[in-house]
Amino acid sequence: MAGDFVALAAVAAAPAVFWLWYFYQKDRYEPEPKILILRTFILGILVTIPVAVVEGLLPVSDLILAAVAAPTIEELGKFLVVRRTVYAVREFDEPMDGVVYAAAAALGFATLENILYILTAYLTGSLEEVLLVYALRAILSVPGHALFSSMWGYGLGRAKFDPSHRGGYIATGLVLAIVLHGTFNFLLFSSPILALGVFALVPIIWWVVFRLIDDALRRSPFS
Repeated sequence: MAGDFVALAAVAAAPAVFWLWYFYQKDRYEPEPKILILRTFILGILVTIPVAVVEGLLPVSDLILAAVAAPTIEELGKFLVVRRTVYAVREFDEPMDGVVYAAAAALGFATLENILYILTAYLTGSLEEVLLVYALRAILSVPGHALFSSMWGYGLGRAKFDPSHRGGYIATGLVLAIVLHGTFNFLLFSSPILALGVFALVPIIWWVVFRLIDDALRRSPFS
């Protein structure tokens, strides 16, 4: 049984590892040291624990938790991982780095979350349910964490090199991340019909993130 759990956890972590590679290779001018990416990823995993504790203590309905409280707490938790660590290091030397480190923290967070969801499905559901949960989370929820956090990641990247507008960039990024995350959760938790809206929302967010990445790369001093 323990071996099954280890194998299942490894499989559950695979989508986050893939999406981490995907965002990492987007930083084509001055790639970040892999040790800093790994550290940020691990801190993203660890911050999941206090975030879950806080969420568990909130006296709110499931819908309010999913659509308002959880997106706010989770995005702030991931943001603090980056803001309080790698933001100040010398290697954070171009706007694109904000997106890359945000994705690393977010995908660390998504890793533990995904493992817990997959293990729960494995223990309580059928094989078909496990596969369905795995597929949907691999293409929606796991990259979704990186997409939401890319909003404040881009804001951090711009803020680092434009101090005169630092607060505006960061605040705007955080608000966008929380609103998009909350909208995503609201669609999933409200009704089966509205849940289909995530298949329209996610491509729109991808489009926005591609635009932010292009802009960040254009502003790189190494381009």
